[in-house]
Amino acid sequence: MSNRRKMRVEEVSDDQFLELAKGSGEPVPIEQSPAWDAYDESVPARSFWRRLAIMDGDRPVAVIALTEYAGRGFQYLWAKHGPIWIADQTPGAERALRLALRAYIAAEAPHIVFARIHARHRAADLNELLQTVTYDRTVVIDLTPDEDDIFASFAKRRRTGIRKALRDDNFELTDESGLTREAFGELYAIYEETAERDEFGIYDADTYYAMVAALGQYARVFVARRTDSGTADAPLEPGRAVAWVIVTSYDGKAMSYYAGANHEARGTNAVMLLRWHVMRVLKAEGVTKYDLMGVDSDRAPQLKSVGDFKRQFADEVEVDGAWDVAVKPLRYRALTLALRLKRLLKR
Repeated sequence: MSNRRKMRVEEVSDDQFLELAKGSGEPVPIEQSPAWDAYDESVPARSFWRRLAIMDGDRPVAVIALTEYAGRGFQYLWAKHGPIWIADQTPGAERALRLALRAYIAAEAPHIVFARIHARHRAADLNELLQTVTYDRTVVIDLTPDEDDIFASFAKRRRTGIRKALRDDNFELTDESGLTREAFGELYAIYEETAERDEFGIYDADTYYAMVAALGQYARVFVARRTDSGTADAPLEPGRAVAWVIVTSYDGKAMSYYAGANHEARGTNAVMLLRWHVMRVLKAEGVTKYDLMGVDSDRAPQLKSVGDFKRQFADEVEVDGAWDVAVKPLRYRALTLALRLKRLLKR
């Protein structure tokens, strides 16, 4: 491919998008798939925008699906885990794609301030994200070997914890996909506790439940419950949830999207047992890859605690992190400065 040649962008249908995406040889990320659109439409200030093919002459080099987000006084597009590359993903090809995409967005959606896309190679036109956290390393568990071989690949500490948990008769592992909004309230309370303990921000409960409800068969909810009633001095409700995880599954790949564990779970091996249960269920259903979604790196040092936990299941791998690409550079710079000032005033 000649990087001197200008790439062009054209809108494609869902079927065309999926057919072209097969050329990557990798599972289509669920966030790029048509299955994700219903979730985007169910969340306020968010809506699916377009699916596009980026062409070098008559040859497609990548496809990308973009969702429009409304911030406070500005709008932007986000292609979560996109673009999907069909041709070689060189620094020059990435830059040519961004130039073509930025020009297309400026012409087709002049109100958009920036586009958030993923890239492998750092470049001068790539900006760190305005407000959220990205990751460029993750842990992906290969589910194709036999169960015994998968288990043997875990760190010794994890194997010991799972074996110990398997001997505990007070655990019940349940698939609660399709749960009601009222039932989700119990899980969200655990997530609030998790967020406070680990010091990270979360959305309101409706945003997470919308994901489960909108994705349907593509979103699974697994829960670890304790069936014992505590002690006479400290009675507890049997069947109480102590840990949970929302897992998406699409095109043979699963992703551990959100998870929570309360104080009681931290005194047990509930989290390890739940993870192992999820892997066994996914493997039995034909899933070949299970992505634990993000560990720490220079770009995401705040993920160290979860990174240390996840690395005990498999080695980390590099993935394309998200970056902001300014469509309106002056407006984007003003937003960046305003955000810096806001952070300074909060100190």
